[in-house]
Amino acid sequence: MSQASYITKSHPPIPLDCSQIQTIFFDMDGTLLDLHFDNHFWLEHLPKRVAEHKNVSPDAAKRWIDDHCSEIEGTLNWYCLDYWHDLLQVDLVPLKHEIADRIAIRAHVEAFLTHLKQQNKRLVLLTNAHQKSIDVKFKYINLAAYFDRIISSHQLGLAKEHQDFWPKLEIMEAFDKNRSLFIDDNLQVLRNAQAYGIAHLLAIREPDSKLPPKDTAEFTAISCYTQLMY
Repeated sequence: MSQASYITKSHPPIPLDCSQIQTIFFDMDGTLLDLHFDNHFWLEHLPKRVAEHKNVSPDAAKRWIDDHCSEIEGTLNWYCLDYWHDLLQVDLVPLKHEIADRIAIRAHVEAFLTHLKQQNKRLVLLTNAHQKSIDVKFKYINLAAYFDRIISSHQLGLAKEHQDFWPKLEIMEAFDKNRSLFIDDNLQVLRNAQAYGIAHLLAIREPDSKLPPKDTAEFTAISCYTQLMY
């Protein structure tokens, strides 16, 4: 099936002049992968296992985790499995493996990455996920080979939400902000990249396939990666 034949009225093409883009930065969870795995893990599976470990009700465990998440959301600790291990005295890695059947690549991601590689674009995975989380995902999906580089924000010591993230990234990974595209499902992260001057930005309309589409505010959003393949 040709790339053009994927385009439908519900997924119209999104104008993107790839000749003006040299580097494409991709978020991982919610952007390349279905965010359903992570939402299910944090909202249902982890509270259940913590309740068993602490001998409390699942609702009590969920309230405690949710409250703590609200306190640290957007910081590096929010994404750090070592931080949560110390806090909960529970190893999250084996718990993630327990529901690994929910790890899923978004539709047509591999076709789009192949399309970009054929155009000799530099592809960089740029994620807040802890390295242990990346390792779990890549044990079950085959995406790592598409990327020229994989960078976790933990390597920089700052989450993508932090105002100093992009200046610090530019020391590690040379890029031209005027010729870079960044795709992410987090509006705060996109706004931080916009403030730094990243020229091309795209959001994700449905990061979690089990939830309704989200409002992406001022950002053009992808529903399907075929919208960029024409």
